[in-house]
Amino acid sequence: MHIFDSVQKTKRLFTPQNESKVTLYVCGPTVYDDAHLGHAKSALVFDLLVRVLRANGYAVTYARNITDIDDKIIKKAVEQNKSIKEITEFYTDAFHKEMAQIGVSRPDLEPKATESLDAMYMLIRKLIDSNHAYQTEDGDIYFDTSSDSQYLTLSKRVQNEDEKINRVENSSHKKNSADFALWKSVKDGTVVFDSPFGAGRPGWHVECSAMIEKHLADKDMNFAVDIHGGGADLLFPHHENEAAQTRCGTNHALANYWMHNGFVNIDGEKMSKSLGNSFFLKDALKVYDGEVLRFYLLSTHYRSNFNFNQEDLAASKKRLDKIYRLKKRLFGLAEDRDKTLFQEELLKALSDDLNISNALALIDEMVTHANETLDTAGKHKELKAETLSNLAYIEEILGFGSKNPFEYFQSGVDDETKTKITELILKRDEAKKAKDFATSDKIRDEILSYGVSIMDTPQGTFWEKV
Repeated sequence: MHIFDSVQKTKRLFTPQNESKVTLYVCGPTVYDDAHLGHAKSALVFDLLVRVLRANGYAVTYARNITDIDDKIIKKAVEQNKSIKEITEFYTDAFHKEMAQIGVSRPDLEPKATESLDAMYMLIRKLIDSNHAYQTEDGDIYFDTSSDSQYLTLSKRVQNEDEKINRVENSSHKKNSADFALWKSVKDGTVVFDSPFGAGRPGWHVECSAMIEKHLADKDMNFAVDIHGGGADLLFPHHENEAAQTRCGTNHALANYWMHNGFVNIDGEKMSKSLGNSFFLKDALKVYDGEVLRFYLLSTHYRSNFNFNQEDLAASKKRLDKIYRLKKRLFGLAEDRDKTLFQEELLKALSDDLNISNALALIDEMVTHANETLDTAGKHKELKAETLSNLAYIEEILGFGSKNPFEYFQSGVDDETKTKITELILKRDEAKKAKDFATSDKIRDEILSYGVSIMDTPQGTFWEKV
């Protein structure tokens, strides 16, 4: 398996520190608002990575944190006259539900900042004791960037003074303009936590470093985790600062491999709340089936910037439809779970830095070949079983094709209409059993008036939206 390391800027053979075990940490959401398409893209990318790692035989421990300490959370709580816990639990629950709708599995570990404060205190103390951090007369604690000779080697940045000042907390008490807060002394009567350093709140960057140390790091390893991931926007300053803290406060580096997914643009414009084009996932799910969104958002390589637009989504859905048409064609038959050449080639493509283009091309070819062969004379028993096995493998490794193929094509029909159609099908079945074909035909015509088609199969009568 090969992974493009976004720090070394090259594709590297993946070799975990422990031969059969992989540790993966991904920066998760700050739970003060609804998840947007950028959150969805990142979650899908690393969900796919975990599936591919496990398909290659690795035992994966996947951690994705929840940031539930943040000034934005406090601001929203004040605005809505709610407790911090009410805000964070509401948006955490919403995040989980929406991720499930697009087929993203829950990580093995989901540490929260509020549950990891002791680990943060320990790391901050180590940094102070080793002269990599200092406390100001105001009570704030900063990481001393000048003490780390490797600072900025992660992002390969060369900063001017204006940028340093703009990208980090500004304070006249800092030794260097690039120094960043590990602990912020707070005396404004808002949410604070008691610590060995006084009342206050942790800096954002220290949260992740501390959670990694607490849940994943092995002191005998050269790296805290095998792979650290997140969006490209996190490389600097967040991941740069995480790496510095861990490097200076422990006996190991933070990660051996770094993976970053590209940005999401909407109709060619970078998605941003400040621009008013932050497309919330919950709004997209009102219009599109979750699996359709999953297929679409994964259809371009994870490192590329993704341009979300209606035309491409419609074209992507047609590609997914073909998988379901084939699945419907074989509905009810038994599959052969023996490994096929197609499955080996699919895993090979995805093991090459999640090469989704090659993977989807292989799927298109398999679907076309299966349909063309099934169109010819013959029973094709072995092909049918093999094709069903291939479809099951696509579902396992890519998360596509998990639905009943008939129900998939009912997307876009409201629940009330679905209930009415189901009732009419039952009445039609009763009429057919009674050999009342005139009534049966009349009911069929009424069903078709809803803009659907019906299929009578040995497994029962199914319908789909036309």
